[in-house]
Amino acid sequence: MADGINKIVRVIKGRRPKVVVIGGGTGLPVILSALKEKNAEISAIVTVADDGGSSGAIRDYINVVPPGDIRNVLVALSELTQVELDVFQYRFNSNDSFFSGHAIGNLIIAALNEMQGNIFDAVQVLSKMMRIYGRVFPASNEPLTLHAEFADGTTASGETNISSTAKKIKRVWVTDTVGEQEPAAVLPVLAAIMQADVVVLGPGSLFTSILPNLMIQNLGDAIRQTKAEVIYICNIMTQKGETEGMTDAEHVRLINQHLGGNYVDTVLVNSAPVVMENFNAADYDEYLLPVKRDFAGLREMGCRVITDNFINMRGNGVYHNGPKVAQEILNLAFQSDNRKNGVR
Repeated sequence: MADGINKIVRVIKGRRPKVVVIGGGTGLPVILSALKEKNAEISAIVTVADDGGSSGAIRDYINVVPPGDIRNVLVALSELTQVELDVFQYRFNSNDSFFSGHAIGNLIIAALNEMQGNIFDAVQVLSKMMRIYGRVFPASNEPLTLHAEFADGTTASGETNISSTAKKIKRVWVTDTVGEQEPAAVLPVLAAIMQADVVVLGPGSLFTSILPNLMIQNLGDAIRQTKAEVIYICNIMTQKGETEGMTDAEHVRLINQHLGGNYVDTVLVNSAPVVMENFNAADYDEYLLPVKRDFAGLREMGCRVITDNFINMRGNGVYHNGPKVAQEILNLAFQSDNRKNGVR
């Protein structure tokens, strides 16, 4: 036992674990903030298929990659003071027809995109300005449009339209919003995935925050080819317009189907009950009921299942416990590194 512990310590001292986290939405910054405190080498790959809110309005004006998810990830990994971050996150509440509802950070990202000529270089410049711990990569250098096919054979385009259609989603895919080219991730994104110890999917909306990234052909290929442990952080609650009635195994099955094989190695599943009386459904009307567990279904796909109380209840809402999830991710990263280096 002592020898095993010593071997893990040497791995930790020799190199920080390389953790790639892929997704978008509100769940991603929670995990990144916690990983930042764990001394991991972080690469965050952020979805660029959002078409709602301030991000959507900016994209409609200037055809820029929607900046909202990127903005929140930058804040999660920034080492600026809280006052500086509050300015970056400030959202106008005036009645101005353009500025009302826009976050200052979104406008800064849009401006840097014009100055640099592309979103990837814009985010790298802003990362230096904001003293980012780790690396932040847009999943694609161009804005993407999300498409869905429903169980009845009909289709819809755009994240907002897809989520608001009361139909069961069968599959999703992405196209280049402004051109005819095949959507692609840039080389540093692919390199991060191939060199990682673990690749983390989620937490986040299955069809609009996680799967759009995997549907970028060369990014999906990297997931299929990497030797990293592929981890899925299962959502705590089902989501209206997307995952009503779905079990944890059904979430994973859809990811594997979109990737064309059983590529999810480990699933983190919350085991604690959600006290629905403490959950303010009026404030969080997109969430419905706790995701049901199906351990047999997960094991049929060859998944290792890790369960724990991963809940953090705050503000009448339910979130993942960032530090707990981050610790499990690092444990898996150390194990993955040891396997690749022949340590038992």
